[in-house]
Amino acid sequence: MFDLYRPGTSFLHRAPAGGKVLALAVLGTLTFLTDDIRIIAAGLAVALLLYPTCGLTLKNAWAQIRPTLWILIAIFIAQVIFNTWQLGVFVVARFGLLLLLAGLLTLTTRASDMIDGIERGLPFLRLLGVNPAKVSLALSLALRFIPVLAQITKDVREAQRVRGLENSVIALAIPLFVRTLRMSDDIADAIEARGYRP
Repeated sequence: MFDLYRPGTSFLHRAPAGGKVLALAVLGTLTFLTDDIRIIAAGLAVALLLYPTCGLTLKNAWAQIRPTLWILIAIFIAQVIFNTWQLGVFVVARFGLLLLLAGLLTLTTRASDMIDGIERGLPFLRLLGVNPAKVSLALSLALRFIPVLAQITKDVREAQRVRGLENSVIALAIPLFVRTLRMSDDIADAIEARGYRP
């Protein structure tokens, strides 16, 4: 349930995890620095081409976007109301590109490799009194569990729909909060049981 990694032999699978994380950070920054929709559209096309190149399917690509679909629709509507529909398309395309790139990272990189790569790339944090191992673990868990939390939200929403509570925010929020806390406890117990001491 928790591992999104898909085994493969593509160049992205073989690339060092630290380099992929750095590339994602750089590309994400450049994505937010550009105001040209043509560059974003080209980035989306390249990202979609990378999925089959890496032995993944377009269904895997859609799975990265689907959990955030309603949020993207809300962002688009807000941009249409307060700005223009063109800006709405641009903002949604930009977020879509970031989601696809992050999905490529998590689908082609083992969690352990990601943690090691981030940790090796952050040694300067020790000068600030911060443990790079803890930072790398936190970042890796965040990347890994965003889709898991989206799936939990979907499960809770479906359960509440069966009960006739699909329009109640509280009926959705409380079980979601409880399940998320329970999952975090399970993860903490698993880390503790394995004797992980960053």
